[in-house]
Formats: sequence, C-alpha cells, structure tokens
Amino acid sequence: MSLPEFLILRHGETEWNREGRLQGRLDSKLTAIGRTHAQRQNAILQEFGVTGWAWCSSPQGRAMTTAQIAAQELSAEIVPDVRLQEIDVGSWTGLRRDEIAEQVPHLFETEGLAWYDHAPDGEGLIALERRAKAFLDEMTGPTVIVTHGITSRVIRCLAQGLPAEAFDTVGGGQGVVYHIRNYESRLLS
Repeated sequence: MSLPEFLILRHGETEWNREGRLQGRLDSKLTAIGRTHAQRQNAILQEFGVTGWAWCSSPQGRAMTTAQIAAQELSAEIVPDVRLQEIDVGSWTGLRRDEIAEQVPHLFETEGLAWYDHAPDGEGLIALERRAKAFLDEMTGPTVIVTHGITSRVIRCLAQGLPAEAFDTVGGGQGVVYHIRNYESRLLS
C-alpha cells in the first residue's frame, strides 16, 4: 500500500484519561493539560508546515476539540470522519484497567494491549483495522489526522506494513504528533 505523507495526532488528555477510564465511543472533556497538549501540537504543525494539507478528525468531542486547537491560525478545514473514532470497548466503556483486570485477570498475564481485542460487545481489532484501512485507501494527498490512542496505533501499523496485532509495539502517548512517510513513522513531540 503506497500512502501519501501524513501527520497523526492523538487528542490531548481528557478527564477520563486522567482517571484511567476507557472512553471508547463515549467522551469526556479535555483537561487543562489536554488543551496544553493541543496547543503544543499547533506549534509543531506550524513549524512543520502543513499549508494546503487536508485535515480529518474523529468526530468524537475530545478529538474535534484537539483538532480545532491544533489548527488555529493554519486555515484548516477539519473534516470529521467516523472511521477515525476510537475502538469501541463495549461493556468495558467507563471502566478503569484495574477493574477490567479484576473481571478477566487471564487477559493481563502478559504485558501489552491485546486485551483491547476481547472487550465484551466491543469492536475488536479486525473491524478497527478494516475501517482504518478504508480511510487510508481514500487519502489522496498530505493529510493531518486527529484521532485516538488505539486507532492511531493501528493506522501507524498499517502505514508501516505491520499487522494490526502489532499495535501495542508502536509508540503511544497523549497529545503526540507522528510523521508518517515512506513506510516510516517518526515522533515529532
């Protein structure tokens, strides 16, 4: 898969991120730190130079708010795209990781994030991979993407020619900016 160059941003810290709760398809507001993350992303994008780039964001509030702050003074039109939503974690939505580990301790016997693929009534990695690939297949030029932690990881796996199951081996972080070009990913923040 040959892709145009793109930047991928994870939204800034939210209230539920601070509490360690899984948000999935629900939402909580950015914290003051989360707004600072988005402002830092804006500075990185201004320095990088994204004039003329397309902008796409998850329609979820935390991502759209981050996109709006990150796009300030960049004359960007942000297009919401449901394919950039966070993985649906089903009945685990709103729970903390430790609460999930109490319910299904065997999923946490090894390190990593594979437990996301086992959320009751959740989306699963295969469905997330399908929608992420569909999004990437439609990109026609340089694009700024604003999304979520797990979705960002899966998109970066696909862009680097890695299987989606490798999502827990690529970097993460709150309020980060990754530059993807020629099958390589580089952290800018």
